[in-house]
Amino acid sequence: MARRPTIHPGPSGAVGRRTLLTGAVAWCAATGCSNAATTGTKAPAADGTPAASGSPGPSSSSSPAVSTPPSGGALPAPVFWLPGPGEIQPAAKLAAVRLVEAFGTWRTGQGGARRAAARAAALGLPAGLATRLAAGTGSLTPAADAAVVRVIDAQYGGILPDSASVLVVCDQATMTGGTVRHGGTTVDVRLTRTSAGWGVTALHPAAPGPAVSLGTAARAVLTDSRIQLPPDAAADIRSGAVHSSVLRAMTHLAGTYRISVSVVRSGHPLDVFGTTRPSDHPRGRAFDVWRINGRPVVDPATSRALITAFMRAAAAAGSYNVGGPVQLSGGATPNQFFSDDTHHDHVHIGFTG
Repeated sequence: MARRPTIHPGPSGAVGRRTLLTGAVAWCAATGCSNAATTGTKAPAADGTPAASGSPGPSSSSSPAVSTPPSGGALPAPVFWLPGPGEIQPAAKLAAVRLVEAFGTWRTGQGGARRAAARAAALGLPAGLATRLAAGTGSLTPAADAAVVRVIDAQYGGILPDSASVLVVCDQATMTGGTVRHGGTTVDVRLTRTSAGWGVTALHPAAPGPAVSLGTAARAVLTDSRIQLPPDAAADIRSGAVHSSVLRAMTHLAGTYRISVSVVRSGHPLDVFGTTRPSDHPRGRAFDVWRINGRPVVDPATSRALITAFMRAAAAAGSYNVGGPVQLSGGATPNQFFSDDTHHDHVHIGFTG
């Protein structure tokens, strides 16, 4: 039986360049990415502009957008996602992201869902585990001739000493015949840690639900250029299942900040990770922000004053439960503000409904 691949952190939790390149070579062998990805150079986007790891992809629409494929039908080049500075457990995120990238990216002839297990096995997963995980890929492996996943963000849905939930938020371009469509999904990837390192144990792809007729608050969020929504977050809003308190708070915060949302409702654990307490996210009463004014929350270079001000603004917008990398005092209630390892990489903004 093949040994499960592991990515071991070096001193202070850093992941060594040699280890990253080894993982990149394996991923590229499975998905057919360009050599640029294996050297750490970001491949250009379809329009020729540089593609930045963690930046939103070609569309934030819940319904796939149709485009004329460039260069005779080429999809965007895969971009190798790497954790930035400040990550608590970069190896856990890498293990989750590499598998999502392998499942959601394939060249013509690789068979999409039919060959998903083979792409996972190419990363070194045992055949039985690869087959089991491939059976649960859902919307990550749509019917298409070829596909490319680009990860927007990887954030924690929960992190404990020996288990984790990593929410992999991504855009996905698919090509069928001569038509390229842009969509995407969010996958809740579950992992456990053993003496061998972090390994994926389960996948839970998001299922936002069909679109409905929308009210004013939802339309305002979807059309606000200062609110960046990944595909599943936009689909959540279009489904009509997001509470008006969330929508109003997004619009209010966008009056002062440019916010990049990671997760709203779907793709998040049903319970607060490691507990049996229901999360506010699946009930449409919370949203997470991973970037403020273009600055990632997880990056130590991002001003703590910016994050603090944003968290207090979220509370002023009506949130009863604001979590982030900074522990604040002075809330309207004793538990209005909180901080832990899970929220080291994003700001959680919850509402009572």
